[in-house]
Amino acid sequence: MMLKNLWCGKMSLRGCVAVAAVSGLLLLAACDEDSGTSAPINNESESSSSTDSLNSSSSSSEESSSGVEEVSSSSQDGSSSSLSAALNCSVLLEGETGWSWDVPKECRFNPNITYGTMTDSRDNKVYKTVKIGNQVWMAENLNYADSVKTPSLLERSCCYDNKAENCAVTGRLYTWAAAIDSVKLATDADNPQDCGFDKSWNCTLPAKVQGICPDGWHLPTQEEWITLFAEVGGELGAGKILKAQTGWDGTDSVGFSALPAGGRGNGGQFGADGNSAYFWCSNSAGSFYASYMSLDYTVYAGLEPGLKEAAFSVRCLKD
Repeated sequence: MMLKNLWCGKMSLRGCVAVAAVSGLLLLAACDEDSGTSAPINNESESSSSTDSLNSSSSSSEESSSGVEEVSSSSQDGSSSSLSAALNCSVLLEGETGWSWDVPKECRFNPNITYGTMTDSRDNKVYKTVKIGNQVWMAENLNYADSVKTPSLLERSCCYDNKAENCAVTGRLYTWAAAIDSVKLATDADNPQDCGFDKSWNCTLPAKVQGICPDGWHLPTQEEWITLFAEVGGELGAGKILKAQTGWDGTDSVGFSALPAGGRGNGGQFGADGNSAYFWCSNSAGSFYASYMSLDYTVYAGLEPGLKEAAFSVRCLKD
């Protein structure tokens, strides 16, 4: 059984509580070496107390950043909503009582939500999107891997269990340096910032960090996650609403469709798949820590501190 130490004090309504998640490993550290509201993390010493555990609705049509029009999933996919496709998902999900990597991501979306789509012009991958309040989110995790075009990714991203087929289900896992595209930030002609792991704790990131996200999208800040929590009724209860209907215990009533992708630790260990989801924020919390949003087998969603070399999922938010 994995014991999840929740963030105490400023970060969330959960207070100083420990919640047991069903079967798992340690929470996580690195992919490579290199109430109803939450208050932002901004203090490294506070962050370290929590990160010790890491070491052991509907969307209307919109124009995507790549110039590809966003359309509802039903019109884009054509026959994807056909009876045969529905029956295939029905068969795959029949009798499922927990998480399985064998179920394709297409079967995890809420069939009652009209999703939009966007195309990432860098690799032509198509992502479902969803409008929640005034925000437009990717409704699935980023799965961009070109380390030639984007050197920040070199040895800083991976698939769960190092299996490429798992990336097709839950997207890639990224270190924080990869998520913020630290190489691009460090070589910016106007405002170079060296903000990777073990770098200056007070590096000044721009208010909006595109990071590894496609043009027209960005890595969400803590404040933008808090806005999402507020839109679905607050941090207490948001966890249930933001999680997918299948694979774990969510209602997915707004179409965020979070999957329990788990993460990867600094010793190369993978853990928490089927139990937890972790999404990077753009906010640094010191030389070694950055904040992330977490979901597990509770009704809560919250912001917590994690080592920057941890490998977590990325959800992009439209500019």
